[in-house]
Amino acid sequence: MKNLLFFFALSCFVFSCQQAPAVKDVAKGAMTAAPAIDYPDDLDKVFDNHGSLSKWKKMKELTFEIVKEDGNEKTITDLISRRERIENSKAITGYDGKNYWVVADSTYKGNPKFYTNLMFYFYAMPFVLADDGIKYTKADNLTFEDITYPGYKISYNDGVGLSPKDEYFIHYHPETYEMAWLGYTVTFKSGEKSERISWIRYNDWKNYDGFKLPASLSWYKTENNLPTELRNTREFAGIKVAKQASPAGTFKMPEGAKVVD
Repeated sequence: MKNLLFFFALSCFVFSCQQAPAVKDVAKGAMTAAPAIDYPDDLDKVFDNHGSLSKWKKMKELTFEIVKEDGNEKTITDLISRRERIENSKAITGYDGKNYWVVADSTYKGNPKFYTNLMFYFYAMPFVLADDGIKYTKADNLTFEDITYPGYKISYNDGVGLSPKDEYFIHYHPETYEMAWLGYTVTFKSGEKSERISWIRYNDWKNYDGFKLPASLSWYKTENNLPTELRNTREFAGIKVAKQASPAGTFKMPEGAKVVD
């Protein structure tokens, strides 16, 4: 997974991807058609709780905004190719299927390659955990505030995405099968497998275009790789899941943009 350098700079609260694909492109999640995947039964129930995986696979585009004091950050993601365009008060960045690019003012300190698909991946849970190249194994239960959440460990086959050594831990409510927690490790910068787990709580779900998606995400402090107390929360707005994709030019590198290696 990509480095959360952007969030270090802005909030210092976190370290920091539908038919199942056969091959992933450079951006985590870029896909081609492949045979159906046999998901664990419990995860199928989680997908159903959030609007159904079969319906999600028919969608072409996801749009959302991260609410910020200096102006919302808008992200448009092509759900098939994972091309992306991100607009904020300091820069416009994107991935056109081949190049990562940026148009920014002098105050921009982020890294578009690290940030591309990062918040999309967190936001589009649990559906992105149906991507190709994933291995599912039972995880230890997570207990928080007297509720014990079952879960699965998500790992990736070699060569999948920019950070195949990443690991995720999805935990869901034992009765409703609503997703409740995401644990994740960060390997993009070092390239080495990490034992440090960060945690996001998903407890603010709303219905958008027939899918249960988060209205906010909350990062938690950790101790012994377990969540302890709230660190920070990001709110979202302008959520739209569309059956039609934006014109291809949406992700095209604009005149004057810089290609990011």
